[in-house]
Amino acid sequence: MKITRITAAPLLGESPKGGWSHEIRPEDSVHTLIAVHTSEGITGFGSAFTNGGLVEAALKVLEPLYKDENALEPERVTEKLNQHTFWMGRGGTLTHAISGIDIALWDICGKALGQPVGRLLGGVYRTRAKPYCSLLMEEPRQMKDVVQRFHAQGFRAFKIGWGPFGRSDDAKLDEAIVRAAREGIGDAAELFVDAGGSDAYWRQGLNWAVRTAEMLSQYNVGWFEEALRPDALEDHCELRRRSKVPIAGGEVLTRRQTFLPWFVKGAFDIVQPDATKVGGISEQRRIAWMADEFGIRYVGHGWNTALGVAADLQLAAAMPNTELVEFIGGSPYVDGILATPFTLDKDGYLPIPDAPGLGVALDPDKVGHYSPKARELFVR
Repeated sequence: MKITRITAAPLLGESPKGGWSHEIRPEDSVHTLIAVHTSEGITGFGSAFTNGGLVEAALKVLEPLYKDENALEPERVTEKLNQHTFWMGRGGTLTHAISGIDIALWDICGKALGQPVGRLLGGVYRTRAKPYCSLLMEEPRQMKDVVQRFHAQGFRAFKIGWGPFGRSDDAKLDEAIVRAAREGIGDAAELFVDAGGSDAYWRQGLNWAVRTAEMLSQYNVGWFEEALRPDALEDHCELRRRSKVPIAGGEVLTRRQTFLPWFVKGAFDIVQPDATKVGGISEQRRIAWMADEFGIRYVGHGWNTALGVAADLQLAAAMPNTELVEFIGGSPYVDGILATPFTLDKDGYLPIPDAPGLGVALDPDKVGHYSPKARELFVR
């Protein structure tokens, strides 16, 4: 089964706020859908966490490497793409585009073999996963209202992040936000906190992170994410030694080689690679298993699209100790592009699709609402 062509469709119009200090606009493209078309008429779909124009440019660069390749060999094909483009900017746009290609190739494999991707990755450890509703931080009163709304929808785990947290030097405000979230969801629900240290010119350092971690421990916070700048390896190690709250991070790292020093030096309790930019399902699985060897918990970063959620669900099925997946609360690119949207069960879990491939189907009309190039994904 040969790859005949690969097409891309940037998502535009309702890009969710990211909480960055220099905020993206709704019409900005930060997520791009990818379709891999084959000689046998099977199309696989993936998602890349980057601007659509960059993905389209990357596909032109990569075309001589993927054209006529075997679509049933995702790990070999995407490793070929990686190996032949190191010198063009390893870890950047090309890696992000390859991520979407890899996810789509796994989707093709599953469809061709009539199996869900999770089974093809080695076996199914679970048939459902617990989504944590990922929400931006707000002022305390609004924060409580927001989490209560999603709690009423059935979510039983939450991550709040970015927004004003850590950006005003007002420790009382930071604590008030966390307190409001905890009050809004009650003591039984899980709560995680993301400072957003990969924001531009993040100004907080180790001492702030240690003090904040102590505060978070009083609210039974399950992990403290991105407390420091993403390249501050030694500070992450020190924070982990001194924090009562587990330390999480790694969402901006790409390729497995970059994660190794963070594992060896003990910087994380929880590692959070993003399948839509780290290198796809193939690379995500390698990182997850490597983390497991170091006793580090793997939970995929999923601030992306419904196809990213689908990939994370299949990975959660195939990993022995992964029960959580990230789920952006209220994002049209998660809730509004599938033929059958994700639905929580009575316990607040997401069933892991067992249909062939990723187990989900894009709705062409819905995708067309968010992308002027949607048709290119579906025309064989």
